[in-house]
Amino acid sequence: MLAIFLKTLPFFALIGLGFWAGRTRFFSAEATAYLTKFVFYFALSAMLFRFSANLSLAELWDTRLFAAYLWGTAFVYGIATIAGFLRGLDIPTTAIEAQCAVIGNTGFLGVPMLTLLLGPDAIGPVLLALAIDLIVFSSLIVILITGSRDGQVSLRMLRNIALGLVKNPMIVAISLGFLWSGLQIPIPDPMNDFLAILGGAATPGALFAIGASLALTAPDKLPVAGWLTFCKLVLHPLFVGFAALFLFGVDPFKAGVIIAVAALPVAGNVYMLAQHYGVAPVRVSTAILVSTAISILTVSLVIGWITTA
Repeated sequence: MLAIFLKTLPFFALIGLGFWAGRTRFFSAEATAYLTKFVFYFALSAMLFRFSANLSLAELWDTRLFAAYLWGTAFVYGIATIAGFLRGLDIPTTAIEAQCAVIGNTGFLGVPMLTLLLGPDAIGPVLLALAIDLIVFSSLIVILITGSRDGQVSLRMLRNIALGLVKNPMIVAISLGFLWSGLQIPIPDPMNDFLAILGGAATPGALFAIGASLALTAPDKLPVAGWLTFCKLVLHPLFVGFAALFLFGVDPFKAGVIIAVAALPVAGNVYMLAQHYGVAPVRVSTAILVSTAISILTVSLVIGWITTA
């Protein structure tokens, strides 16, 4: 377990370095925003395209894996939703909390870390889980928030959801990569080298950006953040693991990968949604901060368990 912790430590050390740079104002909020844009639109997109262009759809798609991750995620989403309604929260706030409970930092942390720690065979399951998060649950939260405010699900709302998916660089990169793979077009060496160099910036850039963004957080509502952290770091991997190993009989290695994905801390894009819609952004940023800090230990435990089981 110590060996696994030491392997994960450099990833979180990069987050810590970014946090220090942001806290000391060596890295301003504007600089952090531009670094995040670079990673999101360029470096991470290059990495995802290169990964997916070298995979076939058969290597990505696994019906049992899809069902297990979706079932486990939806179950925890339901738990967080019920808890929100029992506390008297409105629909938008409940939806944001439920999103915190199940959407992990798969793009910025999971893709670079898990593919390095678990090997190239982990790429397919990680991308499938990421696609479910981006397509299913990112659409769901927009429907819940916008629908509750407008009083109905409109054609304009569905059009905005479709445009949001089309404009998401991670979805675009993965889709183009699989199209390239499906057409069986070889990647020319200069292009492959370009993608490798640009994609290589995704890991340090993304982790540094996570830390610098967390430095801008002013913690508030710690009990709520603690509950959401418990949902994300404990309940989510627990129920995804139960679904994968017992309900759907997923291959043990693939099951381990999606359990590790489910164990990741709350994603930064939940904060972007909260800020965009004006729904509890401080609560979300606190949950991201707390879950990321605690995940230094919990992610190591989960990866250690799945690699030795």
